[in-house]
Amino acid sequence: MKNHRWHSSLFKLAHAPLNADINVTPLVDVCLVLLIIFMVVTPMLQKGVPINLPVTEDPEKTPDTEKQLQISVKSDGTVYLGSTVVRKEQVPSELEGIHSRTPDREIAVKGDRAVKYGAVLDVLKACREVGFNNVGLIAQPKRAPGQGTP
Repeated sequence: MKNHRWHSSLFKLAHAPLNADINVTPLVDVCLVLLIIFMVVTPMLQKGVPINLPVTEDPEKTPDTEKQLQISVKSDGTVYLGSTVVRKEQVPSELEGIHSRTPDREIAVKGDRAVKYGAVLDVLKACREVGFNNVGLIAQPKRAPGQGTP
């Protein structure tokens, strides 16, 4: 009769050398997932329509709130209320509708640096005529020579 010697798993672990290596595969997976999330979310952080803003020395900083309505005037003269395209002749009527719902709403006007001054002025005039009191212009701060682009 053969003599079988049974080994338990515990016996094998006790005599195996310890492995002190760090497994970096899960760390790399988590980092790649976070990178992808940031790459997807970052473009959505800018509110409204992307505009090439004019540069000023020291623009006044105001907090960006949910109550604020962004009106954008692109270089071709297209007007956006939030992210909705509106024809120039419809701007006053759309603003009247917004003013009737929320009369104390803040308005931030973004005008592209290549747009004609009159197009932005027409939007500002429509805001004032409707009755909005808190209307401001958005500009990009001038970068110091030592600062890079964000």
